Amino acid sequence: MADHWIDSTVGEQATLQRGIDITRVEQRAGTVPVISSGGVSSYHDTPAARGPGVVLGRKGVVGSVYFVPSDYWPHDTTLWVKDFHGNDARFVYYFFRWIAPRIATMDVGSANPTLNRNHVHPIAVRWPPPPQQRAIAGILGALDDRIELNRRSNETLEAMARAIFKSWFVDLDPVRTKAKGRQPAGMDAETAALFPDSFEESGRAANPLEWRTRTVSEVCEGIFSGGTPRTESERYWQGGIPWLSSGETRSKFIVSTERTITPAGVAESSTRHAAAGLTVVAGAGQGRTRGQTSMLLCETYINQSVVALAADETQVSRTYLFFDLERRYEEFRRISDGHSSRGSLTTRLLGGLPIVVPERRVIEAFDALAKPLTSRIATALRENQSLVALRDALLPKLLSGEVRVNDGESILSGPA
Repeated sequence: MADHWIDSTVGEQATLQRGIDITRVEQRAGTVPVISSGGVSSYHDTPAARGPGVVLGRKGVVGSVYFVPSDYWPHDTTLWVKDFHGNDARFVYYFFRWIAPRIATMDVGSANPTLNRNHVHPIAVRWPPPPQQRAIAGILGALDDRIELNRRSNETLEAMARAIFKSWFVDLDPVRTKAKGRQPAGMDAETAALFPDSFEESGRAANPLEWRTRTVSEVCEGIFSGGTPRTESERYWQGGIPWLSSGETRSKFIVSTERTITPAGVAESSTRHAAAGLTVVAGAGQGRTRGQTSMLLCETYINQSVVALAADETQVSRTYLFFDLERRYEEFRRISDGHSSRGSLTTRLLGGLPIVVPERRVIEAFDALAKPLTSRIATALRENQSLVALRDALLPKLLSGEVRVNDGESILSGPA
C-alpha cells in the first residue's frame, strides 16, 4: 500500500554525523551560515554541508533542531544529517522536532550537556513512505512559512514606524529642510505645514519652534511597577488572568503573556493592572543589544521588575511615547548602571528623563501613520499565535500516524 508505514530506527532513516569545528579566527567573511547548537552563530565563505540540511544541538543546547534550506557549516557543537537515505529533508526536520523532548533527556555530559549520536540512531520509529512524508512536511511547512512571513512583515512594519519617528523627531529632517527654505521631500504639503521652520533654545537643547522639553513624568498620567504572587502557593497561578514578567519585554509588541494568575493572586499581591497601549520597560537587564521596552497590545498585570508608563494623551500619544522610549536603550543602560545601586531602572529614574514634546498636530500626524502599522503588527502576532498552536497540535498527530494524509492533500482550510 502506498501509505504503508514501516518499523525502523532513526539511524536507518537519517544518519547523523558530528559537526566540524571551526573557530571565529578561522572564519572568513561570507554568507554561509555556521550552525551551532544555539542556531546561526556566524557566517563563513565556504560550506561544509549541502542544503537542505537538518542540524541537532549536540553540546550545550541538547534537543535543539534546525532546518537549513541552503548550504551551511554544521559546527562541532552539533550533529547533522549526513545521509537522508532518500527521505524528505523537511519531514526529517519535523520528525526530530517531534522527538526533541526525548533527545533532550539523552544528555551524556557532566558539566556541559552533550548528545551522542550512537544513542539516537537505535531509537525505534514508525516511518511513513515518501508520499506521506511530503504531505506531512507540506502541511507543517505551510504553517511555518506563514509564521515566518508574518515575522518578516512585522520587522518591516516596525522599521517603517521607527524610521518615520527618527526622521521627524530625532533627526528633525522636516524642520531642517524647511529652515533651508525647501519643502520636505516625500511629504504632502498639509503635513509639511505642521512643522516649524526654525529652532529656539529650550534648556540645554535647541528645539524646533514651539516644541518643549519636559520630563517623562510630566507627560505621563502614571508610572508604576507591580508585584509577584507568592510562588509557593498554587492557588495564585494558572488562573487565566494575564501576568507579565520583565523577561517578556524582549518582544517589542506583546499580545499575550507566558503566565497567568488567579483573582487571589491579584488580590493578595502588589501586582498592578496595565492597560493595552501602555509602554512597559524592564527594570533590570537593560544590557541587551536593543534594550527591553515594549508596547502592550493586551491587558495584563505586571511584576515588580516591569515599569509601566501611561501617557497623558493631552501632551503625547501612547504611540509617540513608546517610540521615543524604545530607541533609548543605551541611555537606559547608562542610567541604570550609574544611578541605581542594583543596576535597575526605577520609576524615579524613568520619570526624570527628558522628552521633547512636539506641537500636538505633529503628534497626531505621526499617529495617523504609525497606528495602522502597529495595528497590522498586532494582527500578525495574533495570527501567529493561532498558527503556532495549530502546528504544535498537528505535529505529534501527523508524525505518529494518528492523522493520515495523502501526497498533495491538505487538511488546512486556513487557520481562524
